[in-house]
Amino acid sequence: MIEYKGYIGVVDFDPEIDLFHGTVINTQDVITFYGASVAELRKEMQKSLDIYFEVCEEQGKVPDKPFSGELTIQTSLELYCRIAKNAARRQLEIEVYLQEIVEKAVSADSHETINI
Repeated sequence: MIEYKGYIGVVDFDPEIDLFHGTVINTQDVITFYGASVAELRKEMQKSLDIYFEVCEEQGKVPDKPFSGELTIQTSLELYCRIAKNAARRQLEIEVYLQEIVEKAVSADSHETINI
């Protein structure tokens, strides 16, 4: 991962063009960059973001901010009560309990059963 001004870029190798391809992942807007080395990837990510900021300014648009890490969900009262009870049984705050559940879900292998 590469970070610049709070934006995070992840990189994959593209064998068709023999370069690394990066994508900024913590924004709604699509921002990409390419490079042959780590130094070049850093430089190109910074350049892509700086161009993005300039284009936004020219268009009078506010640049999309990096994701904050906050997640807001709406659910039924019944599900909320079940979540609250499970968190209380484990002596955890609801937010901490939900974070544990989400972490398990996103890191579990697709063939694995998630035990909560």
